[in-house]
Amino acid sequence: MEAFPTTVALIGIVILIASLMSGILERSGFPIVAVFLAVGALLGPYGLGLVDIGFESPELHALAMLALALVLFSDAVTIDATEVRTRRPLLWRLLGPGTIFPAALIALSARFLLGVSWPASAILGAALASTDPVLLRSVLRFRGFPKLPRIALRIETGMNDVVLLPVVVLSILALGGATAAAPVPGGEVARAIVGLFILGPALGALAGWFGIILLERIRSRWGVRRDYESLYAIGIALSAFALAESVGGSGFLAAFAAGFMVSSQDVELCDCFLEYGEATAEMLLLLTFVALGTSLIWTGFEVIDFPTVVFVMIALVARTVVLYPVLTRAHVAGRDRKLIALFGPRGLSSLLLTLLPVFAGVAGSERLFSITCLVVLCSVVLHGTGIAIYLRRNHLEPAVVKAPRELPLAVSEPARFSPEPEEFEDRITIEEVRQLQASGEDVILLDARAERNRRNSDVQAAGSIRVDPHDPVRDATELRLSQRATLVVYCA
Repeated sequence: MEAFPTTVALIGIVILIASLMSGILERSGFPIVAVFLAVGALLGPYGLGLVDIGFESPELHALAMLALALVLFSDAVTIDATEVRTRRPLLWRLLGPGTIFPAALIALSARFLLGVSWPASAILGAALASTDPVLLRSVLRFRGFPKLPRIALRIETGMNDVVLLPVVVLSILALGGATAAAPVPGGEVARAIVGLFILGPALGALAGWFGIILLERIRSRWGVRRDYESLYAIGIALSAFALAESVGGSGFLAAFAAGFMVSSQDVELCDCFLEYGEATAEMLLLLTFVALGTSLIWTGFEVIDFPTVVFVMIALVARTVVLYPVLTRAHVAGRDRKLIALFGPRGLSSLLLTLLPVFAGVAGSERLFSITCLVVLCSVVLHGTGIAIYLRRNHLEPAVVKAPRELPLAVSEPARFSPEPEEFEDRITIEEVRQLQASGEDVILLDARAERNRRNSDVQAAGSIRVDPHDPVRDATELRLSQRATLVVYCA
């Protein structure tokens, strides 16, 4: 019973701190991950001693599994299929040599510097080749960040785990799986491979396709409340994960396949569908950082010796060393090449991948996790500081800024036309807009749809002005829209 209020308290702390400090951390570029690791340390045995979450904790197991599934889903659902097709040569270089070669280099270093087995080396290589979406998310939200690096880094963080996860799972099987005492039978390996590469992705794609088609049918016929539509994203992710796991498939690859299926369908989704799923995944990731920060992540300092320090240095530079020539051959030059090659932080994705062998009971896996913790801690300092310095030197500002009070974006006097003002007090119909225009009132239509929804739609409001859906207030200010006009924003 004591564990339950502790868990609830941790969830509350994460939500409160993430909400209150989001603006400050966004503008500073300071890694939010560092804040939550500090919160975990404060609550843990090295601080107030209120909680100590170890490997045996069921809360950690549930958090890690859900966090990895949701981050894979949210990364996939935000991938723009058109951008993937357009940038296909760059994509193959990032997910091919740009991912496999650093993993191989790190694995070789682990084998000869740390003396671990080849499968264990493969686990470290795969885990530490994974770039972290949480640390990168802050810089990718800044308006002035160059377009090509933004697209490349988003694609890489969204898809490289799909390339690396099978390496980890197959290496766990090679090390003996849940018993670590005897070789895994060939039939079990074959079933695992089928579940990993066929069953999981197929069921995930089916869940994503069915879920989004069902939403579209129900929404077009009877309507769906926006707040419930945002929750629907999480339901698809969890359903895909559970469906695949229940029949021996990979729930993680199923979650990614479901998200990518949602992304690839030409269906207009309200922005809340994407944003709520992404925000929920981020909250779970930060909560996992707090849980690991109580004690487990600090075990990285316990494995420090000369070979390990050399290995950490190699793990931190391997991606840059490989990507620089790869991007040169892809004709990515100058600042873009430097930004893509240098901005490759390791974070929770790496930790979650090395937790999988720990949960499977693989002998020696706790040491692999501690080594990964040391790399992640160094990466938070190195890459987090580098990102903050870059943002300050280039005077970049976050895409979402505090709205000025003097610029009204709400529809004026909605009660005059709304039949149910208590329920729809911030909505306005097309007929009501026409009534306003006919009465001589100054009405400005703003198109704030997500770029993908706008591109896939053949409907456009006559005379509407395009504004950035992530920063409509700034665009409205720059366009010097009348403060006396009624601004009608649509994001259908």
